[in-house]
Parts: sequence; C-alpha cells; structure tokens
Amino acid sequence: ALGRDAEALVLKREAYAGFFTLFGGLHQSTIRAGNNLALTYVGLELWDDATTLLRQLRPAARALGDDHDVTLTLNQLLAMALIGPCCMASAQPVFNDVREAETIMLDVVQRRRRVFGP
Repeated sequence: ALGRDAEALVLKREAYAGFFTLFGGLHQSTIRAGNNLALTYVGLELWDDATTLLRQLRPAARALGDDHDVTLTLNQLLAMALIGPCCMASAQPVFNDVREAETIMLDVVQRRRRVFGP
C-alpha cells in the first residue's frame, strides 16, 4: 500500500465490518471483503490473524459451493497463511500446517483446472 499499510488495514477492516453488518456473514460480498482483509493480513505477515479470519469464513464460503471462485480464493489464501510463517528465515516449520497447506492448495489447483480449464 505504498507505505500506508496501517491505513489500508483499517480500511479493509471497516469494509469487512460494513459488509457483515449490511449483508450478514453468509453473503458473497461479505466473504469477498473478508478475503480482501485476509490478503492484507498475509501481505503484512499477520499470519495468525489471516488464518483465524479465513477459518471463520470457511463454512460460509463452502455454502457457496466448493467450486465457487470465492471459496477457491479463500482456500488459496488459507494455504498461503498457513505456509507463510515457514518462509521466514527464523521460523521453524510446523509440519501439520505445511501438510494442511499442501492438501488445501492441491485441492484448489485441481478444482480450478476442472472448473476454469488448464
């Protein structure tokens, strides 16, 4: 965000809260706003915040369908958030997180290829 990360984070949090208030937690727009917030968390290396939010959103996204683009994006972000800490130089990989991220990402790739083509 060109050095304005804190401001961007505040705006994404406000947007997500606004969509949640307006449409509820099961609406596609709310889930998209949550994905945007989670992507910001990932970009700021706030892995736990991203993982927590995405796990909360996951049941609502699945209600859209496992092959829905919003659900696939959410799952891809979750895999990124799980593997992210392992990419840090000082981090010790957590095997369960790496395994879960791999499983999620393989599923996302297979679904995207089937639904959207190679």
